[in-house]
Parts: sequence; structure tokens; C-alpha cells
Amino acid sequence: MASTALTKVDPAAFQITPISEEVAQVIHEELDGLGPIPFDTVKVPSGGWIAFEVPSDDPESPDSEKSLVGVIVYHHCTNAYWANSFDGKNEQPDCASMDGKNGIDRDSGELRQCESCPLNQFGSAPDGKGKACKNMHRIYLLREGEALPLLLPLPPTSLKAFKDYLAKRIVLKGKRAWQVLTQITLKKEQNSGGITYASCVFTKLGDLTPAQAEQIKDTVDAVKQLAESVPLTAADEASGETPGETPTKEAVLDALPDDQNYPF
Repeated sequence: MASTALTKVDPAAFQITPISEEVAQVIHEELDGLGPIPFDTVKVPSGGWIAFEVPSDDPESPDSEKSLVGVIVYHHCTNAYWANSFDGKNEQPDCASMDGKNGIDRDSGELRQCESCPLNQFGSAPDGKGKACKNMHRIYLLREGEALPLLLPLPPTSLKAFKDYLAKRIVLKGKRAWQVLTQITLKKEQNSGGITYASCVFTKLGDLTPAQAEQIKDTVDAVKQLAESVPLTAADEASGETPGETPTKEAVLDALPDDQNYPF
């Protein structure tokens, strides 16, 4: 099982490389016509592995890390539907929602309300129990000394842990996610079918200083804008993929954050 011991980090010594408004504008101009900003994506591993594969300077040799430490500068819920099951290709979904409320059909451009969409109802999945549409959550984690955050797509099996962390350790303490230093580790779980998978563990390492929180505000605003152009892909679907079982309605309801208007 992954160790959940606290990483010895002094939040006051955490070095922030802010994205100023000017830098964000340069990013938009330099990448104009080249597609969305290339955030490095870290998936929750499948099969119960308890280490993250983090992209490195060598695309063929990612780093293996037991924990991720940084500031959650932005997070939001997403919905995505793939007509075909995951085959390892980096394909965009057939229908996607970047806010968990309004989805867009890729082929027709039709706007769909997630709450009433038949594909977002329990029983619509091929197994007849879960949903054909996958409800997920994206986290943008800014690590020390890096200008761009890592993108971590959370699968449904890690949503309850994130909800509890946000509510009990941050919001009820009068803080925002981008005002604290967070550690994310993995632990092994087992579903009712006996299949092992990994779920995320979130730990607060401490509060940022007022000066650090002020320094990171421009990055928070910039990432919110940049994230709007980052399409959902098969990497989101594959994150934390647990074969053999679709989450039950009761399990998903228990896992979802209370501050979101989910279509149930």
C-alpha cells in the first residue's frame, strides 16, 4: 500500500513561478493556431499501481513518483461520453461537458443538457447498471519551480476523497484550494468484484503565506482561462480505469462533491 506519510515540506519555503497576465498573453500569441496549451497530464494508474507516471524531458521515460506535492490552482467537474470503449488511442469523446452541466456533441455540435441526457442516467451503460457518460473531475496542480501545473483527471472512485478534503481540510477552515500546499498519494482499493484499483489520498501540508497566496493569484486566473481550451481526451477516460465494474448509483452519489449540481 502506498505510504501516506507527510512529505517534509515547509509551505513558507515553497517556490512559486507565477504566470503573470503578460506571460499568459504571450502563451496565447505564441501558440496561436497550434492548438490548446500542452499541460502535462498525470493519470491515476490502473490495476492498483500506487505510483504516478509523471512526464519528463524524455517522452519515452516518464518519472515514477509515489506522491505529488503542489498547489491546486484550479479544479472543475467534467462529463464525457465515448461511443466506443477505450482502445489506447488519444481520442476525444463523442460528447463532452467542461462544467458537468452542458455537453456538446462532437459531430453535430448539438448542445445537450447533462441533467436530462439519456446517456447520463444510471442504467445507460452497456452493463445496464452505471452510466454511459463518465462523470469526472480535473485538478490542475502547480508544483514547486514550475510555471504550468500538471493536469490530473480524477476518476469517479477518487471523488469522495477529494470532496472530503476540500470540505473538511480547506473550505471549513476558511481557505481556498489555491491557498494551501497539498500532497496527493495513492492507496490500493478493491471493488465488490474483487478487482484492485488505486484511489487518491489528499493531505494538507500547510497554508501558504499571505505573500505566496497573493503571488499565485495571477496563475490561478491564467489557468482558469487556459483550461477552457484543453479538450477532454481518452487520457481522461483511462485515468483510474477499473475494468469489470461500473460504479453503482449509491457509490457515485456518495462520492460526488456536495457543492456541484450533478444531474441525478
